[in-house]
This record gives sequence, C-alpha cells and structure tokens, in this order.
Amino acid sequence: MMMTWLIALGAGAASALLVATVATGSALAVPLFYLAPLPVLIVGLGWSQLAALVAASAAAVAIGLFFGLELLLAYVAGVGLPAYVLAYLALMAKQETPDGPLEWFPIGRVVLASAVLGCIAVAALIPLVAGDVEGYQAALRTLFESMLQQPADGPSPDAERLIDLLVTVMPPAAAVVTMMTQLANLWLAAHAARVSGRLMRPWPDLAAIQVPLATVVLLLGAFVAAAVSSGFVGLLAELLGATLIMAFALIGLAVIHWITRGAAGRSLVIATVWIAALALGWPFGVLALLGIAETLFGLRGRFRRRNGTGGPPAANDS
Repeated sequence: MMMTWLIALGAGAASALLVATVATGSALAVPLFYLAPLPVLIVGLGWSQLAALVAASAAAVAIGLFFGLELLLAYVAGVGLPAYVLAYLALMAKQETPDGPLEWFPIGRVVLASAVLGCIAVAALIPLVAGDVEGYQAALRTLFESMLQQPADGPSPDAERLIDLLVTVMPPAAAVVTMMTQLANLWLAAHAARVSGRLMRPWPDLAAIQVPLATVVLLLGAFVAAAVSSGFVGLLAELLGATLIMAFALIGLAVIHWITRGAAGRSLVIATVWIAALALGWPFGVLALLGIAETLFGLRGRFRRRNGTGGPPAANDS
C-alpha cells in the first residue's frame, strides 16, 4: 500500500511539473500542459481511483504553494478534477450476482461526462478573468486586438468582424479542447496501463460506444437555452452545446469505424475521415449529425445484421 501512495505522489509531482512549464513561456509549454492529466490518469487506471485522487490533490497543493491561487484553480478545474472523475468512472462496475460478470461503466457515458467536465472547466475559470460575462468578453476582445496589432484609431471593419467571431467562438472552442485533451489523455493512459499489464478493466470496443437517447434532448435544450438566455446562463448553454456536439461527433467516428470493419481500404477511409476532420474542422459537424442519427435510429445494429459480424472484435480494433 505504501508503494501505491508513493507512486501516486510521484504522479502528482509529474502532473504539477507539466503545469509549471507554463511559467517558463517556452514553445513546449502548451503541449506539456495538455499532458498534465496523463500521470493522474495512468495511476488511476493502473492502481486505483483513490490513487488518482491522491495524485491530483498532491499536484494541486504543490501548484498552490509555488504558483498561487489562480493557477491552482485552473489546475483543479481544467486538469485535476476532470482526470480524477474520468478515472473514477472508467473503473466503475457493478455485479448483478455474486458469481456474475462485472458490468463496467459504459465508455460512451465517460465521453458524455468529459463533455460536461469541459463545459464546467471553462465556466469555472471565467471568474479568474472578470466578474461577469461582459467583462470576460471585453478581456477577450482586448487580447485579440493586441494580438492582431490594431492601429491606434481602431480596427478596420474586417478586423472588427474577425474579433467579434473570435470572442464568440473562443469559449466554446476552449471547452471542446479541454474535453478532447482529457479524452486523449485517458486513451493514452489506458494504453500505457494495458501495455504494463496493470489496466484494471477490459479494453472496451470503442467502435460500439453510444450515449443515452436523452443526450439528444439535452443538446436541444442547450441550443434553446443559448438562444433565449444571456449572461452566464447563455454562455454555459453555449459551452454545453459545443461539447455535446463533439461527443456526438465521436459517436459518428465510432460508426465509421464500425461499418468499415472487414471492408477493403478500411484504413484509408478512416485515416481520410480523421485527417479531414482535424484539418478542416467542419467535418466534425457532419460526424455529429451521423452520431445523432445513430443515437436515434441505431444504424450500427442494421450493419451488424447485414454483415453477420456478431463476434467480438480484436482487442486492437477500435
């Protein structure tokens, strides 16, 4: 047990050091910061969710002592708490009978949890920038104006429109980036734990992930709330809508992985979809529509019946 706590403290120290690179201002600071959840998730998936809590707590204390309250709050909201929650959910399981198999928490619901956590992370950081949403948007506007090096007499009309777009898009984009960063680190941590033989749950079939039907209703509710509300409530609805769209886009990608199993040129198709989505951005919208259609109509079930592939996939087939 003592060794587990030492490993957890070491993971916390590693996570804190990755966050501390932000203070150096180097070009590697941003990618290293994005890897900060990885040590917490590795110790969580490989040892226990309690070890993940110890690691995240140790990192938070170290960051608070050396870098102050603001970076501490940023770590807790954007790194430590989401990493612990995802590790906890990934290891949740129930057993209907004493001799029955374990039923693990569905990975699709882990994706849904990451969407909510990404929304909460950005919303929790707004008070660090300004006291209200208007002040937050004004701070973003000032930042973008300085980045674009506008003349003293004010920005041009084209630059003004660009700045307005950036101010509108930046918070939802930050929530989506937070969500995807956590999920990417969860995937890397699971692979590291599996390679070392310490992964505490079976590797899931990622092409079969799904979210509850109520998620579609939640997305519609977020759209309605964003349209009719203003201030913090409206911004929170926008953040949730953006992260839920990305969650459905991941379901859409899972559908692509599922329906191309056994097809010629499958690797080329999947690589093309991923590269196009990451490079262009807008294909994620199309994938989200596919994910919504899958949630509503069960498209993968039809392909399974047609192709007759009822057996389990290979462990590395995602």
